[in-house]
Amino acid sequence: MNTEQNKKLSLKRVVDPPGPKAKAVVARDKAVLSPYNRPFYYPFVAEKGSGCIIEDIDGNEFLDFNSGLGAMNVGHCHPEVVKAIENQAKRLLHYSYTDFYYRYAVELAEKLNEITPGDFPKKVFFSGSGAESIEAFAKVTRWHSKRPLFIAYTGAFHGRSMGALSFTASSIVQKARYFPTMPGVYHVPYAYCYRCPYKMNFPDCDYWCVDFIDDYVLKKYVPPQEVAASLIEPIQGEGGYVVPPKDYLKRLKKLFDKYGILFGVDEVQCGMGRTGKWWAVEHFDVAPDVICSSKALGGGISLGATIGRADVFDWDAGSHCTTLGGTPVACEASLATIRVIENEKLMENATKQGDYIMKRMREIQERSEIIGDVRGKGLMIGIEIVKDKKTKAKHGEGAHDIIHNAWRKGVVAIGAGENCFRIAPPLVISREQVDFGIDALEESIKEVEKGK
Repeated sequence: MNTEQNKKLSLKRVVDPPGPKAKAVVARDKAVLSPYNRPFYYPFVAEKGSGCIIEDIDGNEFLDFNSGLGAMNVGHCHPEVVKAIENQAKRLLHYSYTDFYYRYAVELAEKLNEITPGDFPKKVFFSGSGAESIEAFAKVTRWHSKRPLFIAYTGAFHGRSMGALSFTASSIVQKARYFPTMPGVYHVPYAYCYRCPYKMNFPDCDYWCVDFIDDYVLKKYVPPQEVAASLIEPIQGEGGYVVPPKDYLKRLKKLFDKYGILFGVDEVQCGMGRTGKWWAVEHFDVAPDVICSSKALGGGISLGATIGRADVFDWDAGSHCTTLGGTPVACEASLATIRVIENEKLMENATKQGDYIMKRMREIQERSEIIGDVRGKGLMIGIEIVKDKKTKAKHGEGAHDIIHNAWRKGVVAIGAGENCFRIAPPLVISREQVDFGIDALEESIKEVEKGK
């Protein structure tokens, strides 16, 4: 892990971005590849990386403030993860876990069961991505419960495959022209206290958003005896890095237990140590029935996992399967990632650096005209940009410009929700790097306030 240093971070700048090589790649990309999210940010063309530093194709260095969209919690090309991948690649890349056995999958499942909350036997289903882990969640909970319906939350992002998309409710662009998605998913408001959909204030509301589910949803139009499970992000990602109040998840779990509804959490982005604990749900003293994981789980290799109570995984063999889920290389990369997080005390560093970032950003908020809210846990921090602090009018263009300006200054950051940007660097980040990143963001915020 990077050690604390007092000197100011200096990053290599070869040419103002985007350089000529980057422009050439972007032009070629547009000709042959389907569009993704990239038009919303800036033309950054990644070439190589180490730790928290990522280099573009023109040789410019940048500080990574989004961890490759939350996938690189131990930093880029960590030597231990690279070594594990190289060694396994020489032994076996793939055979068929669908039909036979790997010790690699067994070892990783044992470790995941050990670090997952809940004092009960657990089982794991491996897949290739976060969306696939959600698909497995939907199928196994329907199978086990013999119930067809689900409860999900506004602002949620759970993936874009047709089943996972049914749970997603963070942006219209993700759903437009795809109806019908999987039926039977009912959305209720998330505990987004800064923008309470009920126009109430916490704690005076006394968790009305939970009572609403019981008093209205489950008693008016969604029969609770037909609900298989609820799926929630303990801390919302794409929805704006929204942190609910402490007892929210506990009250939800109690409500769903009353009706025999399974409690599932999506830890694809907020898990694997990002918030200072293995799983964000641990901050709320809740042991879910099922956890969905991916992104940082594979250390940069595609891997998804659906982890839950052993009795829930009572489906028949062949009811759900995968060809490339839990490959030997992915499992070894994951085990190495877990060892690095443990051995280098990266969860402790996430808490330490995250607390410092929150302190600095709240000091900037006091001086800023456009920072409406600063929220987060560990190194999962969201900054909400508004046109006016009193009205809380969203300033999506401002958030976009802050991100773009920061890129010009050497920081790669991305948005979250309509008008937020996220601070989510690799867990190996040093204080020197944090200060560089926050200084760049502060300058970028001032520029937007001045209309630059």
